[in-house]
Amino acid sequence: MNSERSPARFVLDGHELLPGISIDPVIFGFHEGQLKILLLEFRDTRLFALPGGFVHETENLDEAARRILADRTGLRDIYLEQFYVFGDRDRRDAETQRKIMVSTGTQLDDDHWLLRRFISIGYYALIDFTQATPTPDALSDSCTWYDLAELPPLIFDHSAIVRKALDTLQKNLDDKLVGLNLLPETFTMADLQRLYETILARPLQRTNFQRKMLSLGILERLEKKMSGGAHKAPYLYRFISPTTP
Repeated sequence: MNSERSPARFVLDGHELLPGISIDPVIFGFHEGQLKILLLEFRDTRLFALPGGFVHETENLDEAARRILADRTGLRDIYLEQFYVFGDRDRRDAETQRKIMVSTGTQLDDDHWLLRRFISIGYYALIDFTQATPTPDALSDSCTWYDLAELPPLIFDHSAIVRKALDTLQKNLDDKLVGLNLLPETFTMADLQRLYETILARPLQRTNFQRKMLSLGILERLEKKMSGGAHKAPYLYRFISPTTP
C-alpha cells in the first residue's frame, strides 16, 4: 500500500513533518461554462474540505504543494501559485478533527499534534478538467468536482480560503494568462468571454471584451475557422505562451 494513503501516516507522531504547517490548495477547473473546485469528503462524516496535506521536513513548500496536487489529480505539470497565509489562532476546530479521525477508527489524545494550532499556506492551481483523475486521500471517501456556485459547507476556514483564492484569480485574470491553463489549446472568443464572465460572476459587453483581449497582445488568431456551414463561423484563437519565441 502507498504509505502516503495509509491512515497511519496521519496519526503517528508526525516526526517527518513540519509541525503546525499545512497546505490547502484551491484547485480550479473549467468545464461546460462552469468554474469548478476539487473537494474531499471525509469518510462517513459528510464533512467537506479542500484537498490539503502536510509538508515533509525534506521538502520545499512548492515541492510539497506539487506532491499534494499530483496525489489528488494525477497531474504534475500544473500551474500553481501561492497566494496567502492563513494563521488565525482559532482557524481549526479540535472536535471536527476528532470526528474525522474517529471515522478511521482512531482516537486522538488531547495533546496530539493534529489538534494543535496550524498555519496553512494557500495555493491556487489551474488545471485541465478533462486530464485530471481525482483521487481521495486515506481519510476520504471521495475527491470530486463541485460547481463554484454550489459548494457544500467546508470545514475550518476553507470557505474563506476559497473566497480569497477566487479574489486573487479575478485580479490575475490578464497578467497570469489564466485562460491558458483552463481552456483547451484552441478556443473561440466566446469561449474566452464565458470563462471571464464565470470567474468574475458578471456579464461582459462582447465588443469591449474582444477589443480589450486583442489589445493585450496575448492571443494569436488562427487561419483555420471552426467547421460548419455558417458563413460567419467564429475564428479560433490560442494564447501566445510566455515560452513561445
